[in-house]
Amino acid sequence: MTEPSTEEPMLQDPPNSVQTTVGGDNTQLSENILNALRQLQQSNTPPVPPTPTQPSGQETQASLSKQVPTPTPPPQSEWERLRAQLREKPVDADGWLKLVDLAEESGDIEKIKDTYEGMLETYPNTPSVQIAYLQHFLDDPSQFGYAETLFKKFLLRTTPSVELLKFYLTYIRRITTGPNARDVIRKCYDFALSHASQDKDSYDIWQDYINFLKAGETNTTWEEQQKMDAVRRAYQQAVQIPMENVKRLWEDYQDFENGLNKITAKKFISDLQENHMQARTVYNQLQDHLSVLFPPPPPPKGKRPAIWLPRPPTFNSGDKSLIARWRQYLKWEESNPLEIEESNKSTFIQRVQSVYKKATVRMRFYSEIWFMAYAWTNSVGKTDEALALLKAGIEANPSSFVLNFEIAETLELQGNFAEVHATFERFLDILRKDLEALEAKVNLAKSSSSSNASQQQGQTQSTDAPGTQSQSSSFNTQASDERPPKDKELSERRTHYGIAWIMYIRFARRAEGLKSARAVFGKARRDRWTPWEVHEAEAFMEYHCGNKDVQVASRIFEKGMELFSDEVEYVLRYLGFLISINDENNARALFERVIGTFPPDKARPLWERWARYEYQYGDLATAHKLEKRVAEVYPQDPPIKRFAHRHKYLDIDAIATRDLGFQISRSGGSSRLNGTGSSSSSSGLLGRTDTLQSIVSEAAKQSTPTQSTSSKRAQSPDHRRRDESRDYPSKRARPGSPSRGRDRDRWDGAQHRRHGSPMWDRERDREGPPATRRFREEKEEDKGVQLPGVLNWFIGTLPAPNTFDGPIFRTDDLMQLFRNAVIPSSSSAGRPRSSPPPPRAAGGGRPPPDYGPYQGPGSSGRRGRW
Repeated sequence: MTEPSTEEPMLQDPPNSVQTTVGGDNTQLSENILNALRQLQQSNTPPVPPTPTQPSGQETQASLSKQVPTPTPPPQSEWERLRAQLREKPVDADGWLKLVDLAEESGDIEKIKDTYEGMLETYPNTPSVQIAYLQHFLDDPSQFGYAETLFKKFLLRTTPSVELLKFYLTYIRRITTGPNARDVIRKCYDFALSHASQDKDSYDIWQDYINFLKAGETNTTWEEQQKMDAVRRAYQQAVQIPMENVKRLWEDYQDFENGLNKITAKKFISDLQENHMQARTVYNQLQDHLSVLFPPPPPPKGKRPAIWLPRPPTFNSGDKSLIARWRQYLKWEESNPLEIEESNKSTFIQRVQSVYKKATVRMRFYSEIWFMAYAWTNSVGKTDEALALLKAGIEANPSSFVLNFEIAETLELQGNFAEVHATFERFLDILRKDLEALEAKVNLAKSSSSSNASQQQGQTQSTDAPGTQSQSSSFNTQASDERPPKDKELSERRTHYGIAWIMYIRFARRAEGLKSARAVFGKARRDRWTPWEVHEAEAFMEYHCGNKDVQVASRIFEKGMELFSDEVEYVLRYLGFLISINDENNARALFERVIGTFPPDKARPLWERWARYEYQYGDLATAHKLEKRVAEVYPQDPPIKRFAHRHKYLDIDAIATRDLGFQISRSGGSSRLNGTGSSSSSSGLLGRTDTLQSIVSEAAKQSTPTQSTSSKRAQSPDHRRRDESRDYPSKRARPGSPSRGRDRDRWDGAQHRRHGSPMWDRERDREGPPATRRFREEKEEDKGVQLPGVLNWFIGTLPAPNTFDGPIFRTDDLMQLFRNAVIPSSSSAGRPRSSPPPPRAAGGGRPPPDYGPYQGPGSSGRRGRW
């Protein structure tokens, strides 16, 4: 049986199921199939015979598309894929080096040009890239025209480097011929020395220039004298420059002068002796500075020259050390170590400018270096060049705050307000794109690490309007403190973004008045990334710069409450503003409105701020009512803590210091929160200044046996006062207890150790009898942690660990204190003591006390052990 052809689709009988749908006519097709066939005939496409499994024309079209494959584009080469990636992310040094190697291996001159041009767009004025690019056009004379175009572009755009100038002079001397060749070459030497004469690597240029002058032909005595004068001037300039082989140049100069006239030679040489010796001394210092600032480039793969590319900073320890070395070197150059006289100031300026030129090439992505270059250039009166440096720095670091803020101030002082607006708008656009990219990265990380249930929930939420979802998430994601690190980074970046808006508003107010500032703030309000700091800054500016317009400032704060009512810091700032303008009714209303919206752990600053206001300016009955409410919210707080708060002013807490024996930190900035006067340490009067570790250490000191404490230094008066104020029972161990026996073995036995003892004593102890060492180690391993009953009771009364909100001590710092502590041994009486190690801190003073954790009655000898 033959299959029906495509020209006669009506001859195939449909099945019974189709017959019932078409009313029993087995020669009639469904309306959908007929429409599909008509469309196929109109598009001049051969139709496909319908089958019973094709109920619609869409499926017919899908099967047709499967039968006619679309041509696939040819696969991209590795060079093309890498080039596309570098267009998206241009700052990738390793990627560019790999792309150069691929282009060089291909031998395609167009790929080579595209690669080097793209690299120079990302890393302009990089000498190694320029030289490697130029070498492709110096072997073929037909390419000399393109090479000269590149030379003009590299040499005339900015200050050229010494490496490029050497390469340029070699090329000029190679191709220049004819009767005017010497004049052309001499002008090229003059051009090179005008840019790089003070460079430490310019010895080859100076030596070649002097040899070029000596090789000049003369026909008369006058011409000979002119040549000798030119050679003498070149020598006299060169021997005063701190560069390599300057000593050899000095010897050549002496031979030159003595060969002309020994009488005049003595005068010329004696006049330059001091400056030459200064140059040699400075060169030695220069080598010390530059030894780590110019690392060697990675070795090349093929025949091309080595290429070194700068990399963006990560501000790790290596980056910080590098920027510190550059800062030190640049300040040293600015200090005029060559002691160039004021009459020759142009030489000094040229020298420092060339140094900053190298610095901005090597440290291209460090904004601080660009700012230093701008500040110095502007200080010597070169304002146009300084502004050009700022623009070049922003081109390299478009998201730099310091450079964008500086150029905005510079343009503002020049009265170019339109350009300042453009600068801020451009800067905000860049920061906004960075925030959106970081948000996408954070959302991707969250979605990949979430469970299947959360993934299904995200799919259901994706059907909602994306605009409203993004608008709300930009604020709601910042409401929780239990955020992953990426969320905290996003919040920090968003705060920095707000700083840019605040600076923009300040400029508009200074330059164009409050009306312009309000217009800028209106733009900021419509931006979903704007943080609460912008609303606060605008409100305070309206109050202080708008004739103390309280109504406008309050309206701005209220508008901010619509967006940032879940931000404790913003509410605290708003409450402090209302209190500062003596608006008690609105302040009380705000407090009552928001205090129930925060959990207790986040609402504590608000309680403390309002309590301090009631304590200072309210009546006693109201204060008692407030304390009752606080006690209900924070039942773990002891009553004496709230009582002490009521009788405290600023950070002066006499009850805690005189009656309870606490040592309160008196630092000025730590006692206020966000400038509103909220004490950051007040909430932890009994749990923040004296932590569990310090309290346990106090009890450990008191429980130490008398044999071990007899030789310790006397306690300070503060410690004695604190000990006398406590009613702890005696910590003396029971007679015959195991701990006393262990103490006698440790302190009175022959195999004792002393902290601070010489190294040979410790080595001698380590080399004791193996049986004794093993017995002592077994005894120490069997010891457990034993706490007195009073400490067990005290620890049982402490609140849960999750309620602690005080400072967190770094374990490394505490261990460093333990290592540096000098604790004399009781058994060292009667023998000469070893001298304590010198203090490590600059201030010196007595070593810190032993605040190690308490290990039991008989464990005092192990504290501070390595």
